[in-house]
Amino acid sequence: MKNILSILIVIVVLGGLVYLARPTGEKQEVQGMEDMQMNEEQAGSAQGSLIALDHDNFDFGEVSMANGKVNHMFKIKNTGNEAITIEKMYTSCMCTTAELMVRGSTWGPYGMPGHMSIPKIGEVLNPGEEAEIETIFDPAAHGPAGIGRIERQVTVENSSGASLELKFVAVVTP
Repeated sequence: MKNILSILIVIVVLGGLVYLARPTGEKQEVQGMEDMQMNEEQAGSAQGSLIALDHDNFDFGEVSMANGKVNHMFKIKNTGNEAITIEKMYTSCMCTTAELMVRGSTWGPYGMPGHMSIPKIGEVLNPGEEAEIETIFDPAAHGPAGIGRIERQVTVENSSGASLELKFVAVVTP
């Protein structure tokens, strides 16, 4: 009888702790979102801003495995008033690699974490300076299972605090 009473007390105490640990509601969520937006705005105004020029999405259309690799060039620019350091660059899939081109020098190829090493780049883009990122997609990398629509991205981590994502789509055919 004493054991049953002890077990009931433990259950009631645990239930109370679970009740107290639950989210408190919408007001706190809204405040958290406002704080996040303010932090993002402060980060963007305090440092440079890395953006994609022209476009950050590209559609290859139909890509034949038989025709081999395809590539696309994205242009990026530091639109802020402070220098930005491009720290890392990696892709979302092993079928895609990316190379960074700044002032006539090329870094890469960079690929998917776990399939390639992703070393720090450390290349500085001064205010107003542009660079290019070449994405190379191999439609045959996944074999016959890779036929159909694909979506891939290249992530550029930089010192501005916000990663830049460059995306592309394709429809892979045999």
